[in-house]
Order: sequence, then structure tokens, then C-alpha cells
Amino acid sequence: MGVGSSSTPTLLTELASPEAKVTGIFTYPIKSCRGISLPRAPLTPFGFPWDRQWVVVNSKGRARTQRVEPKLALVEVELPPEVFLEHWKPTTDSVMAGMEPGMVKAPGMEPLKVCLNKQQYEVVDDIGLWEWTGPAWDEGAEASKWFSDYLGSPCRLVRFNTASEVRNVDPPYVEGQQRIFFSDGYPFLLASQESLDALNKFLEEQIPMNRFRPNILVEGCEPYAEDLWRDIKISRFSYQCVKLCARCKIPQVNQETAIYGTEPTETLMKVRSGHVLRPNQNNKNKVYFGQKTVWNWKDSSAKGGGNMLKMGDSVYIIKKYPSLAEAAA
Repeated sequence: MGVGSSSTPTLLTELASPEAKVTGIFTYPIKSCRGISLPRAPLTPFGFPWDRQWVVVNSKGRARTQRVEPKLALVEVELPPEVFLEHWKPTTDSVMAGMEPGMVKAPGMEPLKVCLNKQQYEVVDDIGLWEWTGPAWDEGAEASKWFSDYLGSPCRLVRFNTASEVRNVDPPYVEGQQRIFFSDGYPFLLASQESLDALNKFLEEQIPMNRFRPNILVEGCEPYAEDLWRDIKISRFSYQCVKLCARCKIPQVNQETAIYGTEPTETLMKVRSGHVLRPNQNNKNKVYFGQKTVWNWKDSSAKGGGNMLKMGDSVYIIKKYPSLAEAAA
């Protein structure tokens, strides 16, 4: 469904039995680096805590991602469990560190510590990601040397400047004050295990869900059922599934080896392209997997009692589109 379309989602008037349950919760502190799997996570208007708050940039301040730097797939991020408590605040001694002394690890590199207290940063101007340009907090010379040595060219690690900057979601598709840090477009990506299982039936070599980097993984629905979801509830929290996620070439990167291949994009072009799913709509050469999603954080039903998403939470479908041709993409 394009902007201004008169198509109306099907309304389910009763909160029926749940259609799925949450089986995965993931946050990705450094954009394009490995994610962290969580048993539960607080909800914020920007997504899960720490999600894409950092990004690696080149000497001109432009974001570097797996699209051009597949080696970022091997960069592991560690955060201590207490940082995912709902009201946790960093101190001057807070670093991204788990059981080991470092927070950022990669093959052949010594662990890198990064402070979580924003007061440690200096501001650097003209950081760019897609349509957005603005200042960000610079992590300093040690982090710059670490990533420059690892990637083999000059770069820096920067954090989103929450003190001065606002980056809104793609406005034509969602109403309200929805914000993001360095995510692509929206604060959450939702996908189902059944969709991956269906895709894997076409592939000679099975791929894991980490190729698609979801924030919320659900299970128990029909394959690609999430394509038609419009308004959903997970536990007592209300979400809007904003648009189908058009995939770039990052799913072609093996997240264990950082090697590019042709799959799953080659197969997705045959079974999940706009030509196949939405032949009368635009963007026929794009391939789709998952749903871009926002939490309706101003919804009164989400107030009180803590805003925590947990593994095993039930997923209820409130509104859905009657067909893919009418869904947003």
C-alpha cells in the first residue's frame, strides 16, 4: 500500500488466541556488528536499549556497514547483564564488558573497552548515514586505531548524540513521534522462524536467522504470516507493523566467516521479490523478508508495571491486510 492508499486493513474485533510467541530478542549496539541475544529487554521509543547507538565511520564520516565491510560481521559486542535493567544508568566506570575485560572483540585483535557514560565523549561533526547528517560523540583515538587496524583503512567509532540530535523514522509510513539512532528506518525488525524455515526449503545450504538481523523473532504462525500484520500486541504492548523490509545484500554475508555469497538473495529474487509478491506495485526488483515495526509507546495500555518484552510473550493480531498487494512496502 503506497502513501495515500484507500485500502483499509482487516479489523479483528476480538483479541483472539495468540498467533505466535516471542522466541528471540536481539539488540545490535554497534551497527553491522554482531548482535546480543537477550531473555528480556526494556522497550524504549528508540528500540531496545543500546540498539545501533554506535556506528563505524570512514575518514569522511560516512557509515561503514557489512555492505562494504563484511569483516564487521566478526566483531563481537559484550554488555554486562545489568545494563538491560529497565532503569539502569551508566557511571563513569561503565564499560561494554562481560566476563572478560573487553567489550569489543574481533579475530586477531585485543579487546577494546568503551565507556557507556556519554560524558566521556567529544563531539565530531558531519557524520552521515543515508539521508541523515549531524554531529555524533567520538569514542576517541584508541577506538579509532582499533577499527582502523581491523578494517585496514582510517575510520572512527562514534555514538549517536542524544543530547542534541533527533532522527525520525521514515515519515510517510507511520504517524507519531517515532525516533531511531543509527537503525535503518525503524526501531524494530520483526521476523518469524516459520518464514526462515520456508526459505530454507529452497536453499541447498541452510542459513540461520542472524543473516537477517531481527530484533524480535516470533514462532508459531504460518510462514510469512507477518507480511500481512498491521497492528499487533505482544503481551500488553501495542505495535504497528509499518512496512515489509526490503533487504540489501547483507543477508548474503556469512555471519560466521564474513564471506559474501549469492544466497539467499538469488533465491529471494525467485520467491520473495516484488515481481512475485506485488506485481502491480512499485519496487518489483526488491526482495522482502520481515517487517519494519514500531512500538506505540504513547499507547495508554503500555503504561505502568514496567515496559519489558520477554521471551515467551504472546503475539496477538489486531489488524491485518487482506493481501500483499495492499500491504505497505
